[in-house]
Amino acid sequence: MREYVRHWAHVTRPDRIEVVSAADDARLIRESLAAGEILPTSDGGYYARSHRKDTARSEERTVVATSDPADKGVYNNWRPAAEMTATVTGLMRGASVGKTMYVVPYLMAPPGSPLARYAVGVELTDHRTVALHMIRMARVGIEHIDGLGEPAGFVRAVHVTGDLENLGQGTAHDRRHFVTVADERTILHYGSSYGGNALLGKIAHGLRQASYDGWASGAFLAEQFMLLGITDRQTGRKHHICGGFPSASGKTNLAMTLAPDALGDRYHVEFYGDDITWLWVGDDGRLYGMNPEFGVFGVAKDTNAATNPTALAAIGPGTETLFTNVAYNTKTSEVWWEGKTEQPPADLDGWLDWTGEPVAERSPERRGDPWAHPNSRFTTTLSNVPNLAADYAAPSGVPIDAIIFGGRTRDREPLIRAITDVAEGVYDGLTLGAEATFAAEGVDGMLRYDPMSMRPFMSYPEGRYAEHWLRIIGQVTEKPIFAHVNWFQRDPEDGRFLWPGYRDNLRALLWLMRLRDGEVRGVPSPVGVLPAKSELLLDGLRIDEADLDRLLTIDLSAGVRRSISARGTWPGSKVCPRRSGRPTTASPLTWKAARPDRKVGHRRVAAEVAARRPPGTEGRDRRQPSNLRERARRAPVAASAVRSASSSAGILGRW
Repeated sequence: MREYVRHWAHVTRPDRIEVVSAADDARLIRESLAAGEILPTSDGGYYARSHRKDTARSEERTVVATSDPADKGVYNNWRPAAEMTATVTGLMRGASVGKTMYVVPYLMAPPGSPLARYAVGVELTDHRTVALHMIRMARVGIEHIDGLGEPAGFVRAVHVTGDLENLGQGTAHDRRHFVTVADERTILHYGSSYGGNALLGKIAHGLRQASYDGWASGAFLAEQFMLLGITDRQTGRKHHICGGFPSASGKTNLAMTLAPDALGDRYHVEFYGDDITWLWVGDDGRLYGMNPEFGVFGVAKDTNAATNPTALAAIGPGTETLFTNVAYNTKTSEVWWEGKTEQPPADLDGWLDWTGEPVAERSPERRGDPWAHPNSRFTTTLSNVPNLAADYAAPSGVPIDAIIFGGRTRDREPLIRAITDVAEGVYDGLTLGAEATFAAEGVDGMLRYDPMSMRPFMSYPEGRYAEHWLRIIGQVTEKPIFAHVNWFQRDPEDGRFLWPGYRDNLRALLWLMRLRDGEVRGVPSPVGVLPAKSELLLDGLRIDEADLDRLLTIDLSAGVRRSISARGTWPGSKVCPRRSGRPTTASPLTWKAARPDRKVGHRRVAAEVAARRPPGTEGRDRRQPSNLRERARRAPVAASAVRSASSSAGILGRW
């Protein structure tokens, strides 16, 4: 670690170096307040404002780099490691002059976890507020480095803010680079101090690097999944459910949900995590999961007592929450964001919007502009979540009973459809998507595909990603049940939501667990098992019978038409059809079926994953497996995964 710090200090040239632990939080808060970097809030929290050009992740500037061109996928924006390391090092050279380098040793797992060896990292940052966020989002302390069995076995994560005013954000001269050099376990981020661009333990390590590590080792999956637990107080039985949801599809609200009032005496919901889940096969053959994070980095917009009372309590008085880019009142120290209350504060005195402009001084044409940035955030530790599971930090993780996927779609999906075949469940996640909601972009209602909700975080090729999923799940002796959920069906005439959502979403998950345990049978369909109306626990639910009937049915003919006309080939219609010489409107269920022998990039079907490669295709993989990644690539899929995949030839075979 000293060698690593010495090297990057020589490159970035900070005036001072300081090693940080969680015990330094109070001192760093005092220093940040004195420097004007943060401001106090009225409920004991803190407020920070990012640069106006630095408000969100930037997918187009985010790169996965390795030394092997075979690691290039559709979504990982692959570049050569040597090229990117040289480029970013050049940008970082001398960029921290006059600043302090904060050395932040961290652990993205509960201590003692079987995956702890992949979870240790050291972030170097020249931004004090980033260190404060890291203390809330990861387990921070030098003890996590001192306990390493292999002294060099930590992720090296370097963050340099840069001159935010002059980086050309969003132009052809954009100098920002957010690079994960995955095969070297090094993260180099230059040109931001915001969110996932700067908190390198979170997305860059917790998802991109961890996903690559899991594949290279063959040991685990790292997914953008929420994780919750449901306890039936009547039977004492507890189930754990994890799942992926694209943006704006209700993942955080579901992770933090509570039971509906009418069911609250019987069912208790516990929170484990809202954003990342690592999955692995335990010694007993079951699938286990854990949230590697130590905090919640949530979107403030529309968080209120109705949509997410759990989150509101987690950021309440005494939680020392860090708010970013919300509105702030300089006289009362209050914070506000769109959706916190039905209307903004009537008295404008003292209120500043997220850019620092007084709301009262806005021109007439700007009075309707948002006070808070749409991506405004709160950062709080897990311990502040009122229904945090007692075993959230158990090193062994928790057994996973179900894996669900859900995207915002107005009419394509029922409330819930259970999938009892493993390969079909994996396929459902690989073809996950959500409808775009931006009419101004001309794509309102069109699907944006987001495999497993990992599209922005893919670190290796999509075909190998699918293969790795089948390998891990294939090793599980007690398979989780899969399901696809949709809280967002709308009435085709008036556009209203058919399902009340929020806490009532638990009703669908309770049915899924009863189906898994054999307590209900459901209604079979070509795309999964649907609930019979009588099987849902509807106590206290106010819903029109006709709406419920629509929620529990599928228009199969319309679904087939949409699939053929709009789906394109996973993972992107711009790639596979062009390589095969077919038009980009082709469906995977048409052109792939017509040419089942056609190889398209790395998208091998499940049966091909297990079979020997045909003559003429083995050249590249005849290299000696000199590292863990190559051995993982050449490892056979578990027999159970092959059997499961083979039973789904009707779907995966065509894919």
